[in-house]
Amino acid sequence: MKNLAATLSIGDLARRTGLSVSAIRFYETRGLVTATRGAGNQRRFARADIRRLSFALIAQQLGLTISEIEAELATLPRGHAPSAADWQAIGTRFQSALAEKITLLQKTHELLGGCIGCGCLSLDRCALYNPNDRAARAGPGPRFLLGNQASDFESD
Repeated sequence: MKNLAATLSIGDLARRTGLSVSAIRFYETRGLVTATRGAGNQRRFARADIRRLSFALIAQQLGLTISEIEAELATLPRGHAPSAADWQAIGTRFQSALAEKITLLQKTHELLGGCIGCGCLSLDRCALYNPNDRAARAGPGPRFLLGNQASDFESD
């Protein structure tokens, strides 16, 4: 069993990460962190789990799925703090995914900036107008945010 001074109770881990105890239990069931059991069967977590859970929190805010987070954390060592090189490897893998998300956010900002409250009241000039759901032929999702233009569907 780990030295109790070197570990944290679930309550201490919650205070340090800002996560609720129930969220930590959820992450534990998903294998993102692993508790040992101390006296009285109390969960004890390694201090390195602060970083693992902080990473999960940040990654979720960036829009990563729990499966993507699990896959990345699975590359890190268990029971002790990952090295700078371990974190750098994760950062490198995320660069292209983050660049794609930034591009999508920029497109969304541009389109919404021209639409919300524009006052044009003219559907024939609206870049997002989609009569008869013509954009659906290009596939599911927000087609105009994914790169299609209303003009792609004008000849229909």
